[in-house]
Parts: sequence; structure tokens; C-alpha cells
Amino acid sequence: MKHCLHITLIIIIIYLNNVYTPKHFQISDHLEAINFMQKYSFATMVTMMNGVPEATHLTFIVEQRGDKLVLISHFAKANPQAESVFNETLLVIFTEPHAYISPTNYEKEQNVPTWNYLSVHVYGKATLIDNNTQVAALLEKMIGFYEADYRKQWDTLPDDYKSKMMNGITAFEIIVTDLQGKKKLSQNRTELERENIIASLSRSIDPTEREIAAYMKKNA
Repeated sequence: MKHCLHITLIIIIIYLNNVYTPKHFQISDHLEAINFMQKYSFATMVTMMNGVPEATHLTFIVEQRGDKLVLISHFAKANPQAESVFNETLLVIFTEPHAYISPTNYEKEQNVPTWNYLSVHVYGKATLIDNNTQVAALLEKMIGFYEADYRKQWDTLPDDYKSKMMNGITAFEIIVTDLQGKKKLSQNRTELERENIIASLSRSIDPTEREIAAYMKKNA
């Protein structure tokens, strides 16, 4: 029974943390949000299909073009979601490091567990990229970002093979219309409690928890 109550409390806290973003948890620095998206660029795209939410996990290139923020990616053409992405406002979720925060880090016993994490939610409209030259340029840009050394091998591949690969994808770009960033890093806790959490996470064998500790130090 105690275990069930413990899990229930965790679920409640997670729900409350995701319903809204208090001001002290907001990522208000535009460049900070872009850097986060570029670092954790394997994101989740969410659209509606026949009244049902659908999600696909995709790699993205994140670019600032003048006053516009642009995301570039591609679907496998066989993915049914590729047909719906151009019909409505879509959501792309960038998130990666997160860590369970034990109430043992707090000064008072009357506390419950929670999670620390960072995430950026991006909304926008997608535009199809169907010009072969532009699709090739998109792929080369992604190669440059994710594995520049592969470019030499890509350049030696037969044109008919590359053309076949490009015909199997649906390339697109998204002009961002809204961006909502959140970093929940115990900003609402006392200095001693934050120090306790940082010390605890820094000792963890889990690299993701140590990464949250590093974000907390940076955010102090």
C-alpha cells in the first residue's frame, strides 16, 4: 500500500509540473532554447490524424534565419503521418535529461518526490521540400551536422542510389510560430536543498542524472 501511495504521489507531481510553466521555470532566453534543441535534436513530432494524436521520432536541424526559427527534417515516405503533417499546426517536443528527485534532499520531512528536467515545445506549420536539389542540400546539411566525416562516402555513392534514397523520404521545413521552454531545476527550493540535490545527482552512476546536476550548477 505504501508503495502504491508513493507512485501515486509521483504521478500527481509530474502532472502538476506539466500542466503549466511557472515563471521561474521558463526558458526565456531564445538562444538558450535553440542551443538546447540543437543538442537534443532527436525530437518527437505530434500531429492529429482522424482525431487521434500520432507521434514520430525524428532528427532535426534547427536554424535561425533572420527573425525566423526553422526546423528541417524528413519522414520515411511510407509513414502515414507524412501525409498529415502539412494540414495543421504541429507540435515538436525536444526533451532529454531528467532525474528523479528524492525528498531525502529536503530540509522538512513533509515533502514528496518530483522530477527535474528540461524541455522545449515548438509549434509551427510545415512546408514540403520536393525539389531534388533542395532535398539533396537538406541531406548534406544533416550529414554535416551529425557526421561530417561521412560526407566523403556520401559523395562517392552512385547517383541512382542516392536518388532512390531521396525518393523514399518526405522532406520538409517548419517555420516556428510559438516556442515554450521549461527547465525545472529545483529553482523553488532552498539553497541548502539545491546543494543537496546537486551533490546527490553528481555522485550518481547515471550520466543523465549527473547532467541534470551540471545544469543545476549552471543555473545557480
